[in-house]
Amino acid sequence: MDRRESLKALFIGSISAGTLVTACDNPDKKPEAKTAATKGYGRTPDEATRDEKLHAEKFFTAAELTTIGLLANIIIPKDEHSGSATDAGVPDFIEFMAKDQPALQTPLRGGLRWLDVFSLKTHGHIFSESSEKQQLAIIDQIAYPAKAKPELSQGVSFFNLMRNLTATGFFTSEMGVKDLGYQGNKPNVWDGVPEEVLKQYNTSYDEKLLPLYIKPEDRGTIMTWDEA
Repeated sequence: MDRRESLKALFIGSISAGTLVTACDNPDKKPEAKTAATKGYGRTPDEATRDEKLHAEKFFTAAELTTIGLLANIIIPKDEHSGSATDAGVPDFIEFMAKDQPALQTPLRGGLRWLDVFSLKTHGHIFSESSEKQQLAIIDQIAYPAKAKPELSQGVSFFNLMRNLTATGFFTSEMGVKDLGYQGNKPNVWDGVPEEVLKQYNTSYDEKLLPLYIKPEDRGTIMTWDEA
């Protein structure tokens, strides 16, 4: 299973779009549903005004957003099914979430600083200016909490946060929803208990009542009852 499939399975296993996001700052905290705002969709006037205000603000610098984009694409790269995390707008999602949930600001900005300092000490360049090979070498050291060195715990926590935000942002985007294969609610037709199952339990439908059962062509017809 590749990274995208692992994250997809993790995301499907969660109940809501905000589960991963709200759980990431405290692993013991019960997740609460919360999603990034979508303009004009199910928002009250007050919520729409707040969303507009948050969208107008800037939290991350251009350099920080570049690093966020690099990390997001390492976590969910482009593949044969769909585009990358940045193609799905994940950096914008993380920018919004940092403003919507101020508690995320220090862990995110602090983590970005940690990453640049560690990269500078290790390879002589900040993360965004390191080669792809050097970037992946750093990520390999902080992406697997069980294997990471204790002294890299800050980097591990930051990458866990980035991974959760990236998965949430990607799989709640239009691209991510298509990648999940979710097709929404669709009308279905139930043809009754299969004949082989009826035989297995030595039972059958009452032939006298069969004409009264709901048939697919009768869907939408209001039921009428016999007068007593």
